[in-house]
Amino acid sequence: MQPRPLAITGDRELLDDLLRIGAAAGVEFDVVHTPTRARPYWNRAPLVVVGGDAAEGLAATGPPPRQNIVLVTRSAADPDMWRRCVAVGAQTVLELPQAERLLVEELGEVAEPAMKAGLVVCVVGGKGGAGATVLAASLALTASRGGLRTLLVDADPLGGGIDVVLGQEEAMGARWPDIAGREGRVSFAALQDALPTFGELTVLSWHRGEPERVPREAMRAVLGAARRGCDLVIVDLPRHVAEDDGVAEALARAAVTLVVVQADLRGALAAAQTLALLRRHTGELRVVVRPGGIDPEVIRASLDVPCVGVLPELRGLVATLDRGDPPPLGRAPLGRFCSDLLTGLVEAA
Repeated sequence: MQPRPLAITGDRELLDDLLRIGAAAGVEFDVVHTPTRARPYWNRAPLVVVGGDAAEGLAATGPPPRQNIVLVTRSAADPDMWRRCVAVGAQTVLELPQAERLLVEELGEVAEPAMKAGLVVCVVGGKGGAGATVLAASLALTASRGGLRTLLVDADPLGGGIDVVLGQEEAMGARWPDIAGREGRVSFAALQDALPTFGELTVLSWHRGEPERVPREAMRAVLGAARRGCDLVIVDLPRHVAEDDGVAEALARAAVTLVVVQADLRGALAAAQTLALLRRHTGELRVVVRPGGIDPEVIRASLDVPCVGVLPELRGLVATLDRGDPPPLGRAPLGRFCSDLLTGLVEAA
């Protein structure tokens, strides 16, 4: 039987709250009312929830250090609560009822442990028209055809819909306006059932109506579900970032962000500004150079960001997309480029 989370509290009202929240997350607790009875459960519980009333008594027993401890209280603004948090080795203090959703998420990790740890890769153009959306779609198609469970997320409401690039704009399934109200924990199975899915590729795209903002909470829910259920998550981003929107959330969760840079003067100058903005929101930045009038090595050196490759010439691509066909991949130059790039990204993760 899978180990259950442990609740340590003698506060009956707090325990009632914990049992109700556990039911919402689909988990049951092992419950002890005094810290001295916690030792048999301590090491095997996937999560330990310590009531504020039991914190000092627990600290006095000298429990072995461990991860995944949260301190829960119903007492607002208790100045001693963070001291008790440190004393028991907890990562955070959750104050109920305000933090109920956060506790449901913590418990949800117990109910639905991650089967995968999907790699999140963001793709953004150094300037408009650099080809970032085509690269994002091509990476996702290549990965899924190679057997990787992949989610492709279109985070640019002004991009016209990445499903069009795939030739799947008529596919049945939800788009962002149907998902944007989500927050908290979402299972990947439910997300996959709602979205257009083609083999190993699931797509969250925009509709063709009035553009809307992606709330940060909705992006967090989508990416959290995808990381638990996918091998790879590709997010196509716009060049503008607001602190409280989904773009900032995607950048914060990215293992790497690829910036597509047109190798000409305006492309390099625009990319330098884009990189300065992105550095405030994400860590690992890499450039992909699209051929132009300037040598790719000069572009790399001027931007002082590692270059992971030079895109092949995409002759006839516009006509291909206008016919409703996806980008030519497989053994075509773009397909080989995407395969090599994905191999490098996965190996570096």
